[in-house]
Amino acid sequence: MKIEKSIYVLLILVPLFLTSCGAKKKTLYSNAGKVETGKIASRKGTKKGNLTAYYADLLGTDAKALNADLYSFIDDWMGSPHRMGGLTRSGIDCSAFVGMVYNEVYRKDLPRTSRDMAQRIKRKYDNQLQEGDLVFFSFGGRDIDHVGVYLQNGKFVHVSTKQGVVISNLKDTWYYKYLKRCGTPTS
Repeated sequence: MKIEKSIYVLLILVPLFLTSCGAKKKTLYSNAGKVETGKIASRKGTKKGNLTAYYADLLGTDAKALNADLYSFIDDWMGSPHRMGGLTRSGIDCSAFVGMVYNEVYRKDLPRTSRDMAQRIKRKYDNQLQEGDLVFFSFGGRDIDHVGVYLQNGKFVHVSTKQGVVISNLKDTWYYKYLKRCGTPTS
């Protein structure tokens, strides 16, 4: 009986592990470099205009160029911890977060796993990316095992295994080395 239960648990956990986020390096960037998590936490509850101004400064762009709903959503989740298979602010994985971004902000449904999402995009080169496009990584081999949402000026939001929901620089050597695919989700 114990052996059957152990096998059942392994059959559930192994697929979750294989399809979850694989990012190892976690950083949150601003124009000047890393931003402390405390700065993020202190902005909670600010008005949308101030919020877009904050993110415009962080990304080095004009606030009018930003989708206010996207950055409000991101801000609500910023710092939420990573949990493989998680779906809540107390723990979420990369593909669930991206799926929620698309459902809440763009009113589109995406597949549950990063690997399946990667099969349903119109591919682009990284220099063609626009806000809302998806970026896919492979940290463990050939298969896609991590996904994020492109923002502006080379930055993307994703769920880091150590820092949770963060904004990172796509051109960072670590991320760029493992970037495998990017593009716009198709209907």
